[in-house]
Order: sequence, then structure tokens, then C-alpha cells
Amino acid sequence: MTVLNFIKICLAFATAALIVGTGTVAGLFWHFSHGLPDHKQLADYQPATLTRLYAADGKLLAEYAREKRVFVPVDAMPKRVLEAFVAAEDQRFFTHPGIDFIGVIRAMVANVANPGKRPEGASGLTQQVAKNFLLTNQATLSRKIREAILAFRIEETYSKERILELYLNEIYLGAGNYGVAQAALNYFDRSLDELSLSEIAYLAALPKAPNRYNIVRNEKEAYARRDYVLHRMAEDGYITAAEEQAAKAEKLQYRRRSTTEVAQADFFAEEVRRNLMAAYGEKGLYEGGLTVSTTLDPAIQATADNALRDGLIAYDRRHGWRGAYAKIPDMSVWEEEFARLVQRRPLAGPAAWQLAVVSKVEAQSVQLVGLPDGGEGTVPFAEMTWARPTLQNQTVGGAPRSPRDVVSVGDVIVVEKVEKPAGANAKPYPPNTYALRQVPNVEGGVVVMDTQAGRVLAMSGGWSYGRSQFNRAVQAARQPGSAFKPFVYLAAMDAGFTPASIVLDAPFVYDPGYGQPLWTPKNYGGDMLGPTTVRRGLELSRNLMTVRMAQQVGMKRVVEVAKEFGVTNHMGAYLPMALGAGETTLLRMTMAYAMLANGALEITPSLVDRVQDRNGKTVYRHEPRTCRGCGEAAGSGNSPAAPELVDSRKPFHDPASVYQVVSMMQGVTTRGTAGRLAALGRPIAGKTGTTNDAHDNWFLGSTPDITIGVYIGFDEPRTLGGQETGGGNAAPIYEAIAKEIFKGKPPTPFRVPPGLRMVRFSYEGGTIDEVFKPGTEPGSEGFMVTPLDGSAPYSAIDPTQGPQQAGSPRRPGLSGTGETY
Repeated sequence: MTVLNFIKICLAFATAALIVGTGTVAGLFWHFSHGLPDHKQLADYQPATLTRLYAADGKLLAEYAREKRVFVPVDAMPKRVLEAFVAAEDQRFFTHPGIDFIGVIRAMVANVANPGKRPEGASGLTQQVAKNFLLTNQATLSRKIREAILAFRIEETYSKERILELYLNEIYLGAGNYGVAQAALNYFDRSLDELSLSEIAYLAALPKAPNRYNIVRNEKEAYARRDYVLHRMAEDGYITAAEEQAAKAEKLQYRRRSTTEVAQADFFAEEVRRNLMAAYGEKGLYEGGLTVSTTLDPAIQATADNALRDGLIAYDRRHGWRGAYAKIPDMSVWEEEFARLVQRRPLAGPAAWQLAVVSKVEAQSVQLVGLPDGGEGTVPFAEMTWARPTLQNQTVGGAPRSPRDVVSVGDVIVVEKVEKPAGANAKPYPPNTYALRQVPNVEGGVVVMDTQAGRVLAMSGGWSYGRSQFNRAVQAARQPGSAFKPFVYLAAMDAGFTPASIVLDAPFVYDPGYGQPLWTPKNYGGDMLGPTTVRRGLELSRNLMTVRMAQQVGMKRVVEVAKEFGVTNHMGAYLPMALGAGETTLLRMTMAYAMLANGALEITPSLVDRVQDRNGKTVYRHEPRTCRGCGEAAGSGNSPAAPELVDSRKPFHDPASVYQVVSMMQGVTTRGTAGRLAALGRPIAGKTGTTNDAHDNWFLGSTPDITIGVYIGFDEPRTLGGQETGGGNAAPIYEAIAKEIFKGKPPTPFRVPPGLRMVRFSYEGGTIDEVFKPGTEPGSEGFMVTPLDGSAPYSAIDPTQGPQQAGSPRRPGLSGTGETY
């Protein structure tokens, strides 16, 4: 056979092999192309991005996501971030058609040469996009072929920049981070444009094995991989040799996200989450990338949290010591037992509170072990004398005579470090001195609301979100007790009563009929004042006067008023309801008081000011008022007028009646059951509330700007104690919050509706300017007297309508002339 014939035969075989090979490849492509996902769906790629909640001052409040991801367009990414990932993952990305054939051949050779080692992969960035978005992670030949086909199609359809954008926002980079921007925040607490070259190279090192190269757990391997990326960047001409060496010398500083710029309001954030879930569904919340601007004021929230905790602690200490937090029976193994206890039952409370173990009980002190860093400490008996034993119905036993009456060896107790005893001139304690503390078992809630707009500025739902996620501000349905009375008085003002009307504070018996027992309500304390002005009745929270007025006005009208102000949606028209026997929530009551204070302008409580979708489009805004001049540009060389909030809302209730009630409620906070608030030196329309057997304590108070509601009670209703009232428990919490909120701010008076007459008036509480509707002031035919026998009111100046008894203008006394406002 000649050489020429041999060459011809070889060429024939080669041609045949080429035809067969091409046909085989074409057949494989045809076979695996069927049923492939549509790669064009990547044009509408909307990754599952996290929803962020922000406080009103811009601080981050909370994040919600299935995959922690912040989407960043490729145009907004620093060039070096792109270069680092290309150098690390796909050197020829910008030149290959979707598959790096040189890389594939190199990987095949390496795998054949090293059969015992883990096989090398050769998937470029485009192939990874195909796998991550359109396929599964199944390690099969068929998946690799489908991946290659899709990679070609993606390259034909999208630009290299778009492919990089998809990759860098989707890639998993360990520790729950998806996308390079989220990883930058959670590893280094920096945005992409703040990263150093060393940090960029580290992030680019992670896709190969995120857990293996974790900087905290595997520092040596993490640095080695980072250095490899830096070397690749230098080889590809992205950085200079000097930059490479400087970056390799830099020590990586793992920095957790800063908590100083994160607002702390767990109950508030959870309520926002629940509302968002209801509005946008689970997918919208956890994948929609919403930006939520909340109404939260972090400073007010911190004040509310501290005030509520202090109030609960003060109540709890008055009712004694319930015993140790836990008990370690065998002190020979106390360290192991204590460690397990702390893990199992972490302490919920102020950051300064700590758990410790009693190691020795002496005559005048207790020795502690188990403090942070293995420290020891002492609790002097002076810091334990409050710990009288708790007895039934929140009563207490005798004062302890020594530490042995309170604790014993092995007790795990709650302590707080103290520097000196209470008192201005007390001598400092020795170092490592602690005071005995106790986690309260009573609970409570606080709501702080913008009176005019209904914006919830703060919400505390209990002692600690860590102990219980149940939000007493919105989820606890409780009887408001006497805090409901302003709405009975409002119905009375509508019916013709005035603050100066006289109502009998005397025994009252009500027969509900149908064989039910007689109802005989009583005043708190059991006393009765006889004929008393309506104003004084509200100031002193007289039950008997309230039910008399409710009976005369009619409970149907009282129920209408309660529903109108949103106290409740369902309320029976039964006389006991006049004393707050119907259930409602703290949020509803705070809203109702805000609408009293703003003159009956409708509000909807809102925890959210605005919601924006992932593209920045506003999809929700809460603002009952409109802004005149907002967004207007200057024209003709003239400056635009200053923006002005325009309130087009109309009162939904008679403003005159509402103001009369607000005026009387101001007396509650100066001369009544919350008279301690007079020290704040500003107009506050408020009312205390104490339910039957003191199961619940309330105080709600409004200024024209801020309304604050406070509730205290047990989760499983039982008495707080015979002497516990809203004025004694809830009002001090309000006072502590109000002091901080109003510090340095001048008092704001309530707006008086047009037409009301203010008349100088002397009554049981002193001499004041009393408020009357036109025609009902003293000396007019409309000035009505309520007879003591319960019959219909009559004109006080018409001698033919009945005897001039205690309800006449001479009692309690009127003087001066009226002024019209």
C-alpha cells in the first residue's frame, strides 16, 4: 500500500469519524434540548430579596427573608468586584461563548492525571447561572449536557454584564448569605463600595466552598484561598504586584452587623410583620424585597420599654419574693448544672441583670459564684430586705430577718451589680457587690401614638419578647374598667348634661330581669359623696354616678359612642358595660383617646408610614392629611410657598360634647385619680382604669400631640391586690414616659371648638373656667338640673318645673360672666 493510499484511507476514516461525531453531538443536543427551561425567563429575573423595616429615623429595625439577599445592579457594583470573581471562577469569561473549552480540557487532563483526588470542575460563570436558575444540582452527565446547551443560549441572549449581574446576586456565599452585597454586609459590615481589595478577594474565594473557607472557623484555608484569588487577579492584569502584596498583608477583620444602628423594638416589629403578611402574603413578605418605613421612634420606644419594666418591677417588689430562679441540689457539680440551666432558661430582662449561684449564706450577706468570667460576688442583706414572702391574693408575709429567710446554698438567683445603697449620702459598697432582683410575673403593655395622625410611635407588648411573644398591646382582650367612663360621659354631654350638672352619688340597685340577681355596683373604697357635679364624678371615677347617667341616657347610646370611637365592634347594651365590663385592647383604647383629644377626627392606628416595592415604587402610604405645596418647584423666579399639611377630615362627633369631656379629663390629671401628673405642668386629658377585683390597671392620657396608653395585669387574669389601682400602677409609667417625651417642649393647649362658653365656676374641686354649650350655661333656659330621685332633668331657672334642690345654680356655685370661644 502506497503512502498516498494510506493517507486517503486515514482521511476517509477521519471524515467518517467527524461525520459520526458531529451527528452524535447534534443528536445529543437535539435529544437534551427537548424540555429545557426557557432561558428567556431570566430577562424578568426578580430574586428572592429580603424585606427591610426601618424606624422613622432611618435605623434598621428588622429584616425578613428566606434567603438573605440584597439585589445590586451590575452598574452599581465596583469594577474590582467583577474582576475578582471573574479571575477566581472563570478566567476567560469575557471571551468564551458560554463554555470555556480550554478550561474543560485542562480539567479533563487533571482528572485523568490524578485519579485518586476529587475531580476538578470546569463550569464557567454562565454554566453556573444556568444551573442555579434553571436546573438542579444533580451531578449527572445529562444535567451537564443540558447545562452546556443552556449556557450557549444564555450567551446568545444576554450581555456578559447581565450574566454577571445574575450570578453575583444569586450565588450562595455561606453563613446564610445570598449575593455579594449581602455577604459584604454580614462579613464585614460594609457596602460593596467600601470593601478593601483584600475583602473583595475573600468574597470571590467563597463560591468554591463557602463553609470550608469560613474566616472564623478555618482561618488558614480562608487566607490561602484569598491569596490565590489575589494572585489570579495579578496574573490577569487586574491589579499590580504591589497591590497584590499589600492586600495579602492585610488581616481580614470579621465584623458583625453593627447593633448600634439597629432599632430595638421586637413587639413593634412583629406586629408590622403580621400586618405585612396579611397585606402582601408570605411570598411578598419573605421574597418581595419590600422597603418598609415604619412610624417607630427609637428614642420613645426605649423610654417606653424602660418605663414599663420599671413599673412592673416596682409592682412586683411590693408583692414580695416568690423564691429562687432555680435550684442546684448538688453543689459539687454546680458549674455543669449552671451552664445547662443558662442554656435551657436564658434570663429575660435588663442587660445589667445576671444569674448567679448562692455558694454561702452568712449572717448579713450572701456569697455568689457563677458571675461572668468566673467571678464571685456578695449580696448584702440590705439589698434583700424587700424580699418578704408572697402569699395568696398578692399579699405578703413578714419582713426577712436575715439572708437565710430569703435564700439558701444552691439557689440560682437574679442579681444586679450596685455601687452604693439607695440614698443621697450613702457610702459606696465594696467592689463586686450585687442586689437581689426578681423577674416579675405580672405583665403589661404601652402604646405611644400621634394624636392627630394615629401613627404608633412606640409599642411595648410585655416584660420581654424573649420570654413571651404575646403582645399585650394588641392581642390581649381585657376589660378597660373605669378607663371606659369618658365615653359614657360623652353620651351624657350629647343628651344635655353639662360638666356642672348634679348627679347623685348614692346606692344604686339594678334589676336586669329574667330571674337574674340584682346588680348593686359600688364605688372604689365603698364611700358615697351624695349630690356631686358630673365633673367631680369623672375626676374621682365615681361608679354610682356613671351608671346613673348611663341609665338615664340609655345604654344603646353609650354603645353607639363606644363603637363610633372604635373601642369595640361588639358590645352589649347592658348597664354593667358602662363601668368597662366589655373587652377591648390597649391599642383600640389608645386610638379612642387620641380621637377624643383631636376633636373627633378619625384616625387609623398605623405602624407603617410607607411601603416600597423592590423597584422603589410606593405601594402604600399612611397619611390622613394632604400636603399643599409638597414637590412644587419654583417658577418665574419666585420661591415656592412653604409646604403645608391640610387636614380635610371633618369631626365625626359633636366637637362641643367631645371638648367638654376632654376638659373634665384634664381635671383627672390635676385634681383627680391621676393628680400626680399635675407635676408635669401641661394639659393632659386622661383617665385611670381599675377593673373588678383589681384584675387590670389602666391609664390613658392625651395631649394634643401625643396619646399614651398603659395597661398592667396578669396573663391569666387574677387580682393584682386589693389596693392596686390604675392611678397607682399605670399612671406612674405614663409619667415616666411623658417626662422624657416632653422634656424641653412647651405645653400645648387643647383646641376649643367655636361657640362654647367658658364660665367661672366653683365646684368641689375648686374654682375653674367651666365649659358650656350655648344655651346651657348658668342663667340660660338650657341649664339643666338632674333631680335626686332619678326623674327627668328640668330647667334650673324655671320655677314651675320642680323644686330648687341641690342641683340648682346655687350649688355648687357659679360666678362671673361667660366668654364665648
